[in-house]
Amino acid sequence: MSSTPSDTHRRPRAGGTTRQRTAGTTGKAPGPGQPWRSRLGGHQPIGALFVSPYLLYLAVIFVYPFGFAVWMSFHDYFFAAPGVQVERPFVGLDNYTTVLTDPDVWRSFVNIAVFLVINVPLTAVASLALANALNKKLPFRSFFRTAYYIPYVTASVAVVGVWMFLFNSDGLVNRALGPLAPDPTWLVNSHLAMPVVAVFVAWKQLGFFVVLYLSALQNVPNELYESAALDGAGRLRTFRSITVPAVRPATLLVLILATITGANLFTEPYLLTSGGGPDGATTSPVLLMYQRGLQQGHPDEAAAIGVILVVLITAISLVYRRLVERD
Repeated sequence: MSSTPSDTHRRPRAGGTTRQRTAGTTGKAPGPGQPWRSRLGGHQPIGALFVSPYLLYLAVIFVYPFGFAVWMSFHDYFFAAPGVQVERPFVGLDNYTTVLTDPDVWRSFVNIAVFLVINVPLTAVASLALANALNKKLPFRSFFRTAYYIPYVTASVAVVGVWMFLFNSDGLVNRALGPLAPDPTWLVNSHLAMPVVAVFVAWKQLGFFVVLYLSALQNVPNELYESAALDGAGRLRTFRSITVPAVRPATLLVLILATITGANLFTEPYLLTSGGGPDGATTSPVLLMYQRGLQQGHPDEAAAIGVILVVLITAISLVYRRLVERD
């Protein structure tokens, strides 16, 4: 039986339009309120309920302190006795002008730049090389994996004591070098103190980044390595052409985490060089914030240094992301 024009017009209504059928399948009727609700809660709004404790943790531990630090940096803030109401007037950019014209502040940022230039590449290269070696079938592989991770979970005070013993004027390193040992020695040498601190931090945190790379290497298909072996690629070519591109997301994470960790450098120079010595050669911005804010009673200037540091590290992290994604 041939269909009549009326049947032709009635069929779309019975089955519904394409949009209506799609909406019926997904269980969501289109409406003006759907886009913002979808963006806010996603397709599974209950997920927001599960992550809400962590979001609350971030708000209390990170967002509120940073917002308060920004507020402090624009006011004449000072510590007062509990319960005492004092005026803290708005001073605009005066605190930023003070810290940006202070040579000690500039030197602390130069010190941390030297630290990052040494520490971040060393951390990324060494952790990837060790993770690639530990990902293969080696004797005592579990022992080596544990051994590299132990310094990361060891208290900094205990590990610093070992390094001070190694790099003292009569330490094992100078004894091994003999007449080639630097004078003055490592930790009291204004040119060598920060590189030693950078190497120490890279060594101590190496185990954590090795674990990150190991987890990324577990997801690289073995077929890629088998194909490279059939094509006659050597170990170096395989590492450069397969391993490095395959762990690029992990590399970005390692670079960002190493940069953030280095920017917050405090414990190591405080313990290794007695608070930023010699002559401020290892003073970091965070250590200077501690000295200005707590020891000298200028928390507003310390807050301004902290805000500048956050802006710089955020910019560096964005540059890392752009470079890694472009490559």
